[in-house]
Amino acid sequence: MVVTKLDHIVLTVKDIQTTVSFYTTVLGMKLERFGRDRVGLSYGTGKINLHEFGSEFKPKAWKPTPGSSDLCFIVSTPLNEIKTHVESIGITIIKGPVMRTGTKGPIESLYFRDPDQNLIEVANEI
Repeated sequence: MVVTKLDHIVLTVKDIQTTVSFYTTVLGMKLERFGRDRVGLSYGTGKINLHEFGSEFKPKAWKPTPGSSDLCFIVSTPLNEIKTHVESIGITIIKGPVMRTGTKGPIESLYFRDPDQNLIEVANEI
């Protein structure tokens, strides 16, 4: 087997509308409706599908839990602009900017949390 890319991930969330509002407002993702009452968030070449806790689409993760994810998104927007935007809507920056190592080399990152307390890292490639 040769894996060529990640198609999508699934987040289990407490409230789909709250999550959609956060990811579209804060991260600029696009709402995507598909299948029978399915909801996703698209960005670049990826997608996050949403499952509401207690009503997950099957098959599902073994122990789907809101707040158990740690996600890193590479962004083209400078981190100082992101920091200003995020703080202006009342979101606390947990850490950053700090240097990290990404898939392709050095990145500079900011960390904050989504409504379910998932850790969100946004980073500029260096």
